[in-house]
Amino acid sequence: MTEPVDIRGGIELPATTEHIELHTSDGLTLVGELATPMDRAPVATLVTLHPLPTAGGFMDSHILRKAANRLPALADLAVLRFNTRGTSSPRGTSDGSFGHGLTERADVAAAMAFVAERHLPNPWLVGWSFGTELALKYGLEYPIRGAILLSPPLHSTTSDEVAAWAGNDRALVAVIPEFDDYLRPDAARLRFASVPDVRLIAVEGGKHLWIGEKMTRRVLTEIVATVNPQALPLPTEWTAALPDAS
Repeated sequence: MTEPVDIRGGIELPATTEHIELHTSDGLTLVGELATPMDRAPVATLVTLHPLPTAGGFMDSHILRKAANRLPALADLAVLRFNTRGTSSPRGTSDGSFGHGLTERADVAAAMAFVAERHLPNPWLVGWSFGTELALKYGLEYPIRGAILLSPPLHSTTSDEVAAWAGNDRALVAVIPEFDDYLRPDAARLRFASVPDVRLIAVEGGKHLWIGEKMTRRVLTEIVATVNPQALPLPTEWTAALPDAS
């Protein structure tokens, strides 16, 4: 009998993982990874957009990596991660150079083209910090179910770009840390006031980087509550076999 293992830290639960490449309209190749449930079709797809690469953000930023490591097994989700242009990780380095959120429009387009080509179901954008700017600016160009914003700073997203999310069928969920470095809950309520249907979730004790297992579980729970609530509550132990670490 397999002993239960705590689901925490860098644990990797069973999934089918594939190294992928995305190809942009301006001729760049972006490196990434797709994780899907091993023995069944995913019910929805998370297209993740990582934090600011010039401040250390990349496809392996811990919340996104843990989503890929856990949610295919726990919540039947496909998780697509990739390095935006000029960004490096152990997976490799994407072509190009940082475009301050402007040329990255083509990176989002390449990711969504991949989702369409693979017929991945019910796509949601999941942006973290800088990634939320890309989701807000460009997400409405695609047939997504909605966007989940983790620690949105709203540095470059304009008021008009936020307001554009009002009155359409794409959901908008903003997960705001109590002690965020850039946008805290009270200020976020004002900045998102133009979107009456936004679901704003203030996380007590949270900080911009969501450090610690308690915060990881809270963020992953909010993602699953939005995308596949039937999978809740997320278990804290795994009792089946784990992938071979070798």
